[in-house]
Amino acid sequence: MFLSILFCEEVIYAYLITQLFCRGFADYMAHGGDLVYQQLCEEITTEFNDCSKQVLEMESLFLMPDISRSDLACILRDVQAEEKKKLHMTARIQMLKKAGWPSERLVSHKGCRFMSREEHECRHVREITEADGTEDAEADAEHDSSLKDAIRGVQDAVTNINDRLEEIRYEIDSLQSD
Repeated sequence: MFLSILFCEEVIYAYLITQLFCRGFADYMAHGGDLVYQQLCEEITTEFNDCSKQVLEMESLFLMPDISRSDLACILRDVQAEEKKKLHMTARIQMLKKAGWPSERLVSHKGCRFMSREEHECRHVREITEADGTEDAEADAEHDSSLKDAIRGVQDAVTNINDRLEEIRYEIDSLQSD
């Protein structure tokens, strides 16, 4: 029973932290605030590290001679690896969304010569050619592909985590019935 409760708490905790991360990013995209988002990322990193330490403690319990379940310890290790992958892919998605599609990025006017407050000689004004359009389309396609790969990475990690958690649930039920 103890293992079951501890395990469920860790799964719920990891889920809540991930949700907090996603909501924090949505707020960041809507309202800005780099410092607030950076602090949120630091807090979440600390929380995930704490959660990871607790899972490692569970893993060591499974390796103790009186339990001797290295198979369950291995499953926990796999879940940890997938959680790490999911976190990295989620961060990648957020970075790609923050950067935006290359063709939609705003032009900076650094380096332009300003004659007055309202008038300047812009270095970005040029005739757009077919090659420029093709270059933008290729950059957008690459960005889109990277975003889709990261989303697929999160989906795969979630599927793998759920599969491994199901294995642990069966094993916990089996241990409790013995």
